Amino acid sequence: MYSVFVTRRIPDDGLELLRKHSRVHVNPCDRSLTKEEIIEGVRDKDGLLCLLNDTIDREVIESAPKLRVIANYAVGYNNIDVKTASEKGVMVTNTPDVLTDTTAEMAWALLFAVARRVVESDRYTRDGRFTGWDPMLMLGVDVTGKTLGVIGAGRIGTAFALKSRGFNMKVLYTDQHVNAVLEKELHAEKAELQDLLEDADFVSIHVPLLDDTYHLIGENELRRMKKNAILINTSRGAVVDEKALIKALKEKWITGAGLDVYEHEPHVPDELKKLDNVVLTPHIASATFETRRKMAVIAAENLIAGLNGTRPPNCVNPEVYTKKVK
Repeated sequence: MYSVFVTRRIPDDGLELLRKHSRVHVNPCDRSLTKEEIIEGVRDKDGLLCLLNDTIDREVIESAPKLRVIANYAVGYNNIDVKTASEKGVMVTNTPDVLTDTTAEMAWALLFAVARRVVESDRYTRDGRFTGWDPMLMLGVDVTGKTLGVIGAGRIGTAFALKSRGFNMKVLYTDQHVNAVLEKELHAEKAELQDLLEDADFVSIHVPLLDDTYHLIGENELRRMKKNAILINTSRGAVVDEKALIKALKEKWITGAGLDVYEHEPHVPDELKKLDNVVLTPHIASATFETRRKMAVIAAENLIAGLNGTRPPNCVNPEVYTKKVK
């Protein structure tokens, strides 16, 4: 049987599937492993199932000469050195599609939480400060009829935008390609980033972290946004220049922000934590029982397929498989 290392416990559905096909070694600690611990765990393994916060770089990959497959328990895979993996003939997989609607729903949850000051109001009420109805208490902003800006109209961005139908919103989107679904269903308009930022009341980010999306939203972009605008990020933290965002929130260039991801996770700047006009969640966009179970099964299926010499359903470097069969 093949030997597999899992960097942190995942839902049992995935682990049970793996155990039917391999010897499974799971990180026994309820915490993320250090790089040294990952190297020690994967050193003699055929497969690795890792999380998005595990850095799988050249050193890790080269420390495991038997390694054949890396199954990432996430859609994004910027935590993995795919180039090195490909050079070493190691297949890399991810878990797309399954968390599309779940993540889109979380973006909407953050949007409403910021727009209607839900977290701030909850804290206000729990602190015993609510003494009766007040016409000026916790005023927020309406959502219905406003302009929604979607940065990145891939699977998640499209699902997020489609959920705006009930709010009669004008939708603008940025993407490399025309999104026929959004334009047909919502009469959405493809726009340049700068134009979207200037026109949108709500801006939600749905792009992967790549070289050209690092700090895509910086000081110049934040200054272009409306003063009553709200920024939502459920993609990757480093897409937004965190220092610039803190400055924008402090100086009220924009009304607020909702963040599920951070530039240097798990570190969240104290300056962000002190602000009332930002809602902060701990990278839980895919955190539903249903979605996390499906992710576990998909990651396990990817790993098993690769170990058995079959092209995994969600291989992100298929050139490795092509080379193997030639």
